[in-house]
Amino acid sequence: QVQLVESGGGSVQAGGSLRLSCVASGSLSSIRTMGWYRQAPGKQRELVATCTRGGTKNYADSVKGRFTISRDNNKSTVYLQMNSLKPEDAAVYYCNAEDSPYGTGLVHNNWGQGTQVTVSS
Repeated sequence: QVQLVESGGGSVQAGGSLRLSCVASGSLSSIRTMGWYRQAPGKQRELVATCTRGGTKNYADSVKGRFTISRDNNKSTVYLQMNSLKPEDAAVYYCNAEDSPYGTGLVHNNWGQGTQVTVSS
């Protein structure tokens, strides 16, 4: 199993920046892709950005050029640097880690507890 703990959320004015962090613990060697998702009130959870163990990154179109995901495998941590924040970026941000224990062929999705990001106009 993998446990995830996020930090770094908060309130910021439009145009500001925040940096989210997520530290993983547990079965670290089985973690593959890590990433961030968000869920605004009344909306479905959506992908923000992901990063594979090898460093391949993927972003939602809505955050390209403004958000940067990075990952430190030695620290089992994934970061999300969010710049030029907009009111529509406000949501609860969830860290995600996909793990696949060796030899099982199984893939598990693990979630953090979420961290609130508020952006005022």
